[in-house]
Amino acid sequence: MAMDLLSFSACLLIIFSKSSTALDTISPSQSLTDGMTLVSNDGSFELGFFTPGSSKNRFLGIWYKNIPMQTVVWVANRINPIYDSSGLLKIESTGKIVLQGQNNTTVWSNNSTEVVQNPILQLLDSGNLVVKDGKDSNSENYLWQSFDYPTDTMLPGMKIGFDLRTGFHRRLAAWKNSDDPSPGDLTYGVELEGTPEMVLRKGSVKYYRSGLWNGDGFSGTPNLRSNPIFDYDFVWNETEVYYIYFLKNKSVMSRFVLNQTESVRQRYTWNPETQTWKLFSIMPSDYCDRCGLCGPNGNCDNNKLPSCQCLKKFRPKSLERWNSSDWSEGCVHNKPLNCQSGDGFITIAQVKTPDTTNSWVNKIMNLKECRARCLQNCSCMAYTNLDVRNGGSGCAMWFGDLIDIKQFQSDGQDLYIRVSASEAELSKKPKVMLAVTIATVIAMLLGLCVVVCYVCKRRKKLKDEPEDRNVNDKENQDQNEDMDLAVFELAMVAQATEAFSFNNKLGEGGFGPVYKGILANGQEIAVKRLSKSSGQGLNEFKNEVKLIAKLQHRNLVRLLGCCIQGDERMLVYEYMPNRSLDSFIFDQTRSKALNWCRRFQIICGIARGLLYLHQDSRLRIIHRDLKASNVLLDSEMNPKISDFGMARTFGGDQTEANTNRVVGTYGYMAPEYAIDGLFSVKSDVFSFGILLLEIISGRKNRGFYDPNHSGNLIEHAWRLWKEGRPLDLADDFLVETGNLSEVLRCIHISLLCVQQHPEGRPTMSSVVLMLGSENELPQPKQPGFLFYKKPLEADTSSGNDGSSSRNEISISVLEAR
Repeated sequence: MAMDLLSFSACLLIIFSKSSTALDTISPSQSLTDGMTLVSNDGSFELGFFTPGSSKNRFLGIWYKNIPMQTVVWVANRINPIYDSSGLLKIESTGKIVLQGQNNTTVWSNNSTEVVQNPILQLLDSGNLVVKDGKDSNSENYLWQSFDYPTDTMLPGMKIGFDLRTGFHRRLAAWKNSDDPSPGDLTYGVELEGTPEMVLRKGSVKYYRSGLWNGDGFSGTPNLRSNPIFDYDFVWNETEVYYIYFLKNKSVMSRFVLNQTESVRQRYTWNPETQTWKLFSIMPSDYCDRCGLCGPNGNCDNNKLPSCQCLKKFRPKSLERWNSSDWSEGCVHNKPLNCQSGDGFITIAQVKTPDTTNSWVNKIMNLKECRARCLQNCSCMAYTNLDVRNGGSGCAMWFGDLIDIKQFQSDGQDLYIRVSASEAELSKKPKVMLAVTIATVIAMLLGLCVVVCYVCKRRKKLKDEPEDRNVNDKENQDQNEDMDLAVFELAMVAQATEAFSFNNKLGEGGFGPVYKGILANGQEIAVKRLSKSSGQGLNEFKNEVKLIAKLQHRNLVRLLGCCIQGDERMLVYEYMPNRSLDSFIFDQTRSKALNWCRRFQIICGIARGLLYLHQDSRLRIIHRDLKASNVLLDSEMNPKISDFGMARTFGGDQTEANTNRVVGTYGYMAPEYAIDGLFSVKSDVFSFGILLLEIISGRKNRGFYDPNHSGNLIEHAWRLWKEGRPLDLADDFLVETGNLSEVLRCIHISLLCVQQHPEGRPTMSSVVLMLGSENELPQPKQPGFLFYKKPLEADTSSGNDGSSSRNEISISVLEAR
């Protein structure tokens, strides 16, 4: 009986203990220790102790309760961690919250000074941790709340801004990193200097700002007002200035958080189907969101190149610096202002309003009164409506240089900028309007005559050349079909590459530069930009788009899309962080990073990629420019064949073709192709053989030097083979550390691939089989040494060292992405 009673008591204790961890409130008679939690009434949020990332420290925080991944939204002791599991949270009878760590030392407490008779600490359904009087009938009468002390995350219903009566300031500060919740230098909040606006700072530097609040939204984010997830408001009165947002559907989970690593403010929504946070928006969202990028009186437009433009009626202050993409000095008026004689204004439509530091507002004035007031002050450089709703009201004026203007294609706000009277927009008098109308009619009649003449002439030409017309129509139609691929907007590509910044340039190929870029979602890309000044390359560009769009293989570089806008033609590839193979094997220092195991994996990967091109893809493709610089390496050193500008497709039963235009890189070209223009899959096999010799030896085929013999790398390899010393070809450190039987087998295969006659060379399917087996190999025959004199060399290579392609050969970068 005593045992039963003891068991029953133990069960009651366990039940009570479990139920207590599900409570949302603690009083002075209770405490919360490490391992216990408070849970909000509806189960949305949980308060307890946690360890971030790979850290061993303990922190008191709040996170979402009902999702699988722990997402922390608030941290109490973010500056003072607890180093073991001794953490204890309690509320004293005075209403003061105390968090204790080792040896009962206080690591964090609130600064509440009000005395209350029955204090309780409660976690609300909103994620707000509050102290209130348990006997107070007003459920929102808080003595203290965590929403007043946010960390890196803003939740619905939280205010970010100022209490003007007390000077109390609420702002976000990012975690230093995923292991350390202490404040980093990235902050976000309201700034009151001049006219209030939201500002993201990186240290003391203003990194991004929202633009003026115009009643309908911030001028810098005009597209957010109509979003389906949340409503937001910017309250600005005599007592408070703050930003706040509310969810339109309370079943949706949405938060925005500062990311120290990427220096951005990100908004996420929870996707219950994928059980992940989905990125909804990001600020800065594009290149032009960076504060003050274009200098004084500059206008940043993502749809133009360069993105920084001078405002209308302005010119660069330093043309030389401006043309070198240094926009820091900005722009000045084309014509000097003359305040005494009278200036005027021009309209800049659909922009983000300038930095409000040197601004002034009046909520009562109309736009006409605002213009008059601005003209009276010689320092006033621009004005606009303070509120754009219902036809506009109020007045906002800027003094001195105009900083951080961004151009939108739609939405945005009209800004009226001060210029010389001779350049100002004039009111249209009736006589002027009449003259304009007459001139317009005359111009239309003349234009109509020109069109009629052109149509008549064109009809005659088409009648005379029906066959040519049909051919050209078909070519145009084929070209359009070739572009069946994801298309990137020019603005998106410009943003990703920081307006094709020199710092992002990876290299330069035959037809233009290649840049590294980062898309808004964080994906790294390589952008191949066809040079506008090149008279060649368009056909190669279309050829590459057409081919790669249809190719899918782990050892071929992946084409993500293209950009065709005006004269701009660009290819957007996946980014290869380790760049090209030649940057490793021909570099005495970096070559040590490629031991034999890695080199053999690269060799096999290249072989599989070529096999796919020759046999397994929907098209039979001859690459025609396989070389070390056209083999890219991803983060794990997997090889990817790139640059299909010179590639050719074959029909299902076609095995070879002839061309009058020999393209490629001398030193890699097969003899029958270099001499007679005859190419086939065996041409690529020959190039693969050369590449194999270079990978093994660490030396280039052309530019190879032996003090005792003349000739290139192929002849050197053949000489060593006949003398029974083939391993002397290999890089010394490969011989010392590598698998010698594999090295020897690869030398053997390379000599089979570079044989003089194409029919003697193996196919790539045979090469892949030989690389993966230990079967006996046939003996190689005489290689094609390619010993041709200067006339041919001059005709087939643009350089003297043999390392580069002809100008017409490649539009990919030699130092790869």
